[in-house]
Amino acid sequence: MFASLARLKVRLLGSSSNRLVIDRLHGEIVAAARNPVLFTGFGIEDNFEGRFESVVLHAALVLRRLRTLPAPAPDVAQDLADALFRHFEVALRELGVGDSSVPKKMKGLAEAFFGRGLAYDEALRCGHGELADALKRNVYAGRKGGEALSIYVAALDAALAAAPVEAFIKGPVPFPSPSAVPMEAIA
Repeated sequence: MFASLARLKVRLLGSSSNRLVIDRLHGEIVAAARNPVLFTGFGIEDNFEGRFESVVLHAALVLRRLRTLPAPAPDVAQDLADALFRHFEVALRELGVGDSSVPKKMKGLAEAFFGRGLAYDEALRCGHGELADALKRNVYAGRKGGEALSIYVAALDAALAAAPVEAFIKGPVPFPSPSAVPMEAIA
């Protein structure tokens, strides 16, 4: 009983080592999501929506992998999701969204985040065409695109699937370089 209370206290209050793991993991996701090649080579829009889509894509795949790993990965996944939403809220406030509008905007971001996560998970299980379609719908908002990005996403998913839990706890997460996608796939 006391051990479970201690775990609950650490979970609620967080430990500095847990925060360091989550902050590092969050930073690695954001760095991978902001790789300039994603915007210049793959045509993701370099605005709030495009950067949000890129972060969601990378985070959804990391969370997807964490859900399949043994403890403490599920707890890391929950803490990471919480941290992502704290950062989304900060970004909204920095964009000038007023206090009264933040909850409504956060609800929309949460629906988008979880909806895309489900769509990418299903598409990755179904195949390349479905993944390209999901990316076209979400990342490109129906504009031309999705094929080349789907090659990168498949490589990202494979790299994460091969990564042990230590890669997420201690780092670095094995994010492949988008520039490794053959340029003829982008054209």
